[in-house]
Amino acid sequence: MRLMKAEYDEIALFIATLRPTRQSIRCLKEKFPRQSQSTLLSIFSQEYQKLIKRTHAKHHTPEAVELYYDRYLNEIRKHAAAPGLLNLANEVDFSPALMARIVLERFLQDQDGVTPTKPVLNGMLRDPSLIPDPVLANQVHQCIINDCCNGPLVDCIKHCIGHEHEVQLREKLMEKNLAFLDEDQLRIKGYDKTPDFILEVPVAVDGHVIHWIESKASFGDETSHRTYLQDQFWSYWNRFGPGLVIYWYGFIEELDCHRERGILLKDEFPSDIVTLRGCMALEEEEQERSQNTGAREREGNQEAA
Repeated sequence: MRLMKAEYDEIALFIATLRPTRQSIRCLKEKFPRQSQSTLLSIFSQEYQKLIKRTHAKHHTPEAVELYYDRYLNEIRKHAAAPGLLNLANEVDFSPALMARIVLERFLQDQDGVTPTKPVLNGMLRDPSLIPDPVLANQVHQCIINDCCNGPLVDCIKHCIGHEHEVQLREKLMEKNLAFLDEDQLRIKGYDKTPDFILEVPVAVDGHVIHWIESKASFGDETSHRTYLQDQFWSYWNRFGPGLVIYWYGFIEELDCHRERGILLKDEFPSDIVTLRGCMALEEEEQERSQNTGAREREGNQEAA
């Protein structure tokens, strides 16, 4: 789904008034019923990630960490089964999963006297049953399952969705009988940074030749697209030539402005792919039509004579 910049800005402005909860996503869908839920969810997640980046530092100061940890201890003394950590995250407008990480890290420091390693911390967030304190394990679990934008559960879902769309793209290429190399095959050949698929024989889309296709299971907003251009797309262009990017959940219409330079944007697999074989067939048909037209003209001239 393509959105004009003004439409996207209206959605982003409304998202700024919402908290990262499933109830908020329902409100978003009610506000913009014409937009698909998957597109709205992708935009919602991206806008919230921007907020988290802007406010990340203030939530990780030593003073903030001690405040959150003390608040957590006070809450569980009052009512250990209540979602105190989740409520705290919502109160300070911070990601529940990231709040759980802060408090868990502080708890482990109290227990062991040293800062836990990232693998240990990540392992406990993925599986809260590994946390030695059952009350905190329950609190962390509540934060993880109620965070729709961050955390190991969301990361797993995003990974699965991304893989699903890559499989879908592979199947489309095979249906079109297009020869291609995937990322794994290209890495074997020694390439370190590659698009999802390289076409062994280029094709044409909307009158533009493309050599590669990249799948993005997200919405293409200005921030993400600018980052992808800088970190991925232009390097693909330099190495492999012009290509196509598919943003499966849509993109801002105005961002599709690099076609003449060699990067096309689509929100679905293109239905108008022209292959070399197709071009040759069209050329043969055109030649045959020209020959038939010429023959008829000659016959007409002979009859007239």
